[in-house]
Amino acid sequence: MALSEDVKQQIQQTYRDVLAGKEIRARYGQRLMIAEIARYMGDITENDGQRTSPAGTCVVEAGTGTGKTLAYLIAAIPVARALGKTLVISTATVALQDQIVHKDLPDLKKHSKQDFTWTLAKGRGRYLCMSRLEARLHDEGNGDSDTMPLFLLDGPGKEEPGTRAFFEDMLASYGSRKWDGDRDHWPDQIPDDVWRQVTTDHRQCTNRHCSYFDSCAFFDARKDLDDADIVVANHDLVLADLALGGGAILPEPENALFIFDEAHHLPDKALNHFAASVPLNSTRQWLKQLSQALGKMQPFLSPGTQAAKTIDRISTASRDLDVILAKVYEEAEQNTGWEFNEERRSAQWRYPEGALPESLSALAVEARIGTATLTRQLGVMVEELQTAFDERKASDVDRDTAESWYPVIGSFHSRAEDQLRLWAAWSDNPGQPAEDPEKREEEAARQKKRAGPPAARWAVRQRWDHAEDITLYSSPVLADNLLYSRLWSRAYGAVLTSATLTALGRFDRLKARAGLPESSRFVVVPSSFRYGEMATVEVPAMTAMPTDDRFTDQVVARLPDLWAGENATLVLFTSRKQMKLVRDALAPEYPDLITTQDDMAKGEVLRRHCSRVDEGLPSVLFGVASFAEGIDLPGKYLSHVVITRLPFSVPDDPIEASLAEWVTLRGGNPFMEITVPDASIKLVQAVGRLLRTESDTGRVTILDRRIIARRYGQLLLDALPPFRRIIEP
Repeated sequence: MALSEDVKQQIQQTYRDVLAGKEIRARYGQRLMIAEIARYMGDITENDGQRTSPAGTCVVEAGTGTGKTLAYLIAAIPVARALGKTLVISTATVALQDQIVHKDLPDLKKHSKQDFTWTLAKGRGRYLCMSRLEARLHDEGNGDSDTMPLFLLDGPGKEEPGTRAFFEDMLASYGSRKWDGDRDHWPDQIPDDVWRQVTTDHRQCTNRHCSYFDSCAFFDARKDLDDADIVVANHDLVLADLALGGGAILPEPENALFIFDEAHHLPDKALNHFAASVPLNSTRQWLKQLSQALGKMQPFLSPGTQAAKTIDRISTASRDLDVILAKVYEEAEQNTGWEFNEERRSAQWRYPEGALPESLSALAVEARIGTATLTRQLGVMVEELQTAFDERKASDVDRDTAESWYPVIGSFHSRAEDQLRLWAAWSDNPGQPAEDPEKREEEAARQKKRAGPPAARWAVRQRWDHAEDITLYSSPVLADNLLYSRLWSRAYGAVLTSATLTALGRFDRLKARAGLPESSRFVVVPSSFRYGEMATVEVPAMTAMPTDDRFTDQVVARLPDLWAGENATLVLFTSRKQMKLVRDALAPEYPDLITTQDDMAKGEVLRRHCSRVDEGLPSVLFGVASFAEGIDLPGKYLSHVVITRLPFSVPDDPIEASLAEWVTLRGGNPFMEITVPDASIKLVQAVGRLLRTESDTGRVTILDRRIIARRYGQLLLDALPPFRRIIEP
């Protein structure tokens, strides 16, 4: 369906209305982005509702100041509505998700004649489970429901998270509708270990059978999902939905137009989502907890029933698995070349090319079979308990018992499934060298033909004062096949946008890591910033390179001159250790001036910084990777960014090491193909902290002389925005 005149008119009129209503001027980059997205979406089909073009995405790199959120909303909403598709907007962060829902969409509706509805979609784990909260309060010794209304008299307070008073506050706030049960809307941050006690997942939730179903925060939030024109989600939720087959939580990919904002995060999010791990000793402890739970459950089941027999089978499978895990631990402990890092009391071992030693590989197969047996029997028990909720079916278990035990057994089943993913990944051992020379040659030839790198496999051994554990890991090295097969090949259409999608001026890195289809379109829209007039990039004289022992001392010596006369400076490091060394050396001489990102919560660090600047006092922030991308300090709040060293990846990352190994085996240069492009993206993001609005000015200082002394340095320098350059000899 090439865009109809009506849809074109809607887009153009909406843009005019918004510009007039907000009293802002049109930006060339924003206009170009609107046109590109609208044209791409119009070319998806020749028959309304059916995708007739090959699978393809629209990739738009739009720098800070483009107004990209407004651009994709103006372009996509009229097209999606004309096609009868749901627009799914996915972000990497909760902050951007909330901004789109609470600011950008209401703003667009207010200033345009467009009529559309939207809803926010988050995973179940972001919402309060009333059943779990009640159980938590009951466990504290108060099962008398008559006292519950007393809690409702109070509003949210400042009780310590995890205490009974805190949970009572939660109940009061939710009961009085002062709080909607969304973790992100609670007035203070709730620690993970506390939140886990009052939320649930799809394995533990009894859905319509729960006595709190009609007042459930999660299902309340989801009521609008089917009818909304726009669903605002996040990358993790999209990936979770795809793992369930697509269409389980969000609209089916075939009926959705996706917009991935902050799209540079998507490949790494996908890797995290499809990675698996098993801590061996912790899992053995977990098996003991399972046995204790089964012992407590046994008296509620009639002897000889299917449910009672299933409990016995679970117990047997649990004991068998415990024996296997003990063998795996002994093998990994004794036959691995552990080298401990005394500072962290941990050691890591990566299996080259993903190939496991023969003895460990055989044990992994045993562990997979044992875990599969346990998972299957727990699944049978879950089904038995579910039957008790259906009044039309005869059940061995009464409903009260089922309500009490379904979340418990569901939780055990869910964890067993997670462990099975690791053992399934470890049991497939394509890199295992064959004894027969002919088979070895066949295997080598098969490896060479392999479309992508084998999975990364590694183990981490940790020591504490009174305990020790070995955790086994597996992860895909590239998310390309996962994303192509589950998302790009199925989605009706998809737009990817971010300020940093190119590396060294090319989209090759994103294409490879995200598995983007051949028919995808790529565009870089020009920024409205006048970089040459607004800022400089400076490389001062330094006699030491970052690889020299003297480099940290030189950073300490140079920094006071660099921040002198500046009101707001951000100094970025690539390691916490170096950041602390520099801070410890300078802080005594400059009391109250320096704040590191580890001194307090991120929001508090930024508030303190802005407060000092507002008072006319200078402020210097020290930060590492998360501050190089995730902070927004416009205008007077940041005028100088100091980059201490080029952001090359840590060499001990097992996924990156496995990718580098694969590139080497194929005759490539991993440093130039992976390390330098990755560093380029991180460097552009770090430099991007400086200019946030069209009136900002300032300077970037890079203390790492490799940017001019090494041949790759020129590539990194040329990939930066076109600031005026000042390079000291």
